[in-house]
Amino acid sequence: MKGIYKVDKPLGITPSDTKQNLYTTNYPLQPINKFLAVAASKGTYFVNSGEGKQTPPGCPKIPDEIQLREYQKQAIANWFANNGRGTLKMATGSGKTITALAIASQLYQKIGLQVLLVVCPFRHLVTQWARECEKFNLQPILAFEDVRKWQTQLSTQLYNLHSGNQSFITVITTNDSLSSEGLQSQLKYFPDKTLIVGDEAHNLGAKRREESLPRNIGLRLALSATPERYFDEDGTQSLFDYFGAILEPEFTLKDAIQQNALVHYLYYPILVELTETESRTYIKLTKSIGRILQFRDRDAQAVGIESDDQDLKPLLMQRARLIGAAANKLTALRNLMKRRMETSHTLFYCGDGSTESTRQLKAVTKILGTDLGYRVNTYTAETALDEREELRRQFECGELQGLVAIRCLDEGVDIPAIQNAVILASSGNPRQFIQRRGRVLRPHPGKERATLFDMIVLPPELDRETLEVERNLLRKELRRLVEFADLADNSGEARVKLLAVQKRYGLLDI
Repeated sequence: MKGIYKVDKPLGITPSDTKQNLYTTNYPLQPINKFLAVAASKGTYFVNSGEGKQTPPGCPKIPDEIQLREYQKQAIANWFANNGRGTLKMATGSGKTITALAIASQLYQKIGLQVLLVVCPFRHLVTQWARECEKFNLQPILAFEDVRKWQTQLSTQLYNLHSGNQSFITVITTNDSLSSEGLQSQLKYFPDKTLIVGDEAHNLGAKRREESLPRNIGLRLALSATPERYFDEDGTQSLFDYFGAILEPEFTLKDAIQQNALVHYLYYPILVELTETESRTYIKLTKSIGRILQFRDRDAQAVGIESDDQDLKPLLMQRARLIGAAANKLTALRNLMKRRMETSHTLFYCGDGSTESTRQLKAVTKILGTDLGYRVNTYTAETALDEREELRRQFECGELQGLVAIRCLDEGVDIPAIQNAVILASSGNPRQFIQRRGRVLRPHPGKERATLFDMIVLPPELDRETLEVERNLLRKELRRLVEFADLADNSGEARVKLLAVQKRYGLLDI
């Protein structure tokens, strides 16, 4: 029998939540388990669409046209078996949103779930979630930006819910809005039967974000292809402490391609050398990083400190930005696109929103649009939401051949019409690596395969001591590149290109 799961333990707030004085409110908190008594006694649930049942408008229902994949059914089963807590680590494009909404639908059917609260890192994800929620019969309140636009609506619906005049409320908000007084003041009125979903939940591990998460909500679900926070073990742990540990099955990029959740792809590494000036700066930064790492490894335990990451992070960031904005990438881009003027649906990834990446974005736009005549526009965090929708439309129908983007396209944005990507800037952050590549592999009608061009900087010749630092820093990143190359349809060709990097650093064992 497919899609069956058991609830062996009650859902609710666990004793571990009382640590570190997490309950700061002065109203009574009631665990959710009392609402599961009847349902749990039946022993099993079925993951189904609820076909044939009448669901009132605004209440969650799996659409008849959506067929959950087996890994989604298993993820749902394991979340229920884990007391309504857990983190789903699933590849970009593998259907995390649908899985979360299916969980909400099941909770509504089985225990009468009353509120779904979705928390997103960015504004554009709020509108994207709204579109998906509407497919599930929901009528969401978009609680972000101007508080006057939504607070009255939320207050009214909460009153209607408690008075029995309304059955269900869906609230979609941003991390910033969740932290604001406008929403924090309302959270105390959310009923016990509330599910909170943290989308791209790694962003919620930061201390200020984690402190804003409501402790009176017992049902919790985190979604992320990369829940582990980069250079932040404490933040990662606090995320898992709140939402729950990673649940099986983890759904990797390889799994997603094999099960046709993502498309196949061609991968072309483009090797780029630094200029002399860039090389000098790079060597200086790498030596400074090496000294901090040496001190941390030698003395951290002896002196009782955990790490010098506060000193290390700025240096790693400076070095990543230097690599991301390397001048020779612009020459490589011009040479590449001269041969690809007839292509379309191409995404050009620049840096992380820093001054260097903004300059790169302008330079890339000039090369493509002014010099070569390739029809492009920019897509950044500053682009207004209505303009973004228009850009999406122009991109999907081919009016625009390409979009030049920085950071805001790294997480969650769904533009499946992307067929080609040129990645000019990458940090050492594995989350960015996974998000960017997975973004290009989403299925779309007529899209049989994607093509990725990845600009990889070859650092300068280093002395023996600095070379060893570089090898240690590069090992994990190169392992990701090799793994990505191995999954490509042209894996042999891609691996030969990467061999030059492996040889330079003596990392042929990867």
